[in-house]
Amino acid sequence: DLRDFAKKDRDVQGNWETRYPKWDKGESGSSALETMADEVEEYDNRLPVEYALEIKLRNINLALEKMEKGKYGICERCGKEIEIERLKAVPEARLCLSCKKAEKRHAL
Repeated sequence: DLRDFAKKDRDVQGNWETRYPKWDKGESGSSALETMADEVEEYDNRLPVEYALEIKLRNINLALEKMEKGKYGICERCGKEIEIERLKAVPEARLCLSCKKAEKRHAL
């Protein structure tokens, strides 16, 4: 999904950069300004999507590393096994459901 609107950052591993719009579309006047405004708005809307997908990709890669080390499905906080239902729904889950709920409560 990231490749649809972003490119890998060559300098920072795991980082992606949303492509900024180009202005050379051959339009002029108010039509060009409107097109530019629409493209900048679309760029702005894609930034949080890029961030969310980067985190998801990072967590998936981490889960794959854990599989190789035989540590997949173990909660990073309490050390207990993550519920199979949770792993089926979110295979890259790093916390069991109890620890995830506690994390959300503390964030509030």
